[in-house]
Formats: sequence, C-alpha cells, structure tokens
Amino acid sequence: MTRRRSYCLDSWAVLRFLEGHTAAARRVRQVMRRHRPIMSWINLGEAYYIIHRTVSRAEADATITLVRPMVILDLPTPDLVIAAARIKAQHPLAYADAFAIATAAAHDSVLLTGDPEITRREVGCRVEDLSRGR
Repeated sequence: MTRRRSYCLDSWAVLRFLEGHTAAARRVRQVMRRHRPIMSWINLGEAYYIIHRTVSRAEADATITLVRPMVILDLPTPDLVIAAARIKAQHPLAYADAFAIATAAAHDSVLLTGDPEITRREVGCRVEDLSRGR
C-alpha cells in the first residue's frame, strides 16, 4: 500500500494562495483540494500579522476564517519549540520559518514555500519550491 503524501504550508505559501493568480497560488490551491495540509499556528499567526499590517485587521480576521477549515493547525508543543529553536540556531532564517520546517519534519510532510531563506539551503525536511513557477 502506498502512503499518501502529506504537505505543510508556511505563511509564504498562504499569502501567495490568497493573492490567487500565480503558479504558486494554483499549486497551493491544488494541494488544499486534494489534501488537508498541516500548518503551524505560528505560521498562520505570521500571515495574520502581515495582512493586518499591510491591509487591515478585518482582512486578517477574514483570512483566519477562510484558512482555518482548509488546513490542520498544529499547536507548538514543547518538543516542537525546541526543534524550531535548534533549526534557528543552525540556519540564518526567521524563527517562524523554523517552526514551518520543524512542523513539516515532525509530520514527515513536504513543506510548500517559496521563501528563499528556506529554499536556498538544506533545512531538514523535504521542500517544494513554489517560487520557481511564479
């Protein structure tokens, strides 16, 4: 029996999905239709604050309402916090990115992102670079 591939989203992927017209948005939409990807609450919070800051609080609230039923939201456990901290200590990337990597690794998932801080290095999980099809 073949094991079904699972996916993890970071905030970069969700923000492209919300923009809607790029190849990255189409790929995220495709994954959301076929699978229910996992996402760390930390990364959804990151998408929230970016939208709140650049558009409005109302739009950020609407995003949470839209995205929540489409993903499996993962609460950071103490083990995941330490895993993310170890990743952050080893790589020059944002702490929220470390949570996306740690979440993908913990669930043996492919991380969907186009964030160059993640895609340009080996980070300890499988990564699908969405920036190539922009």
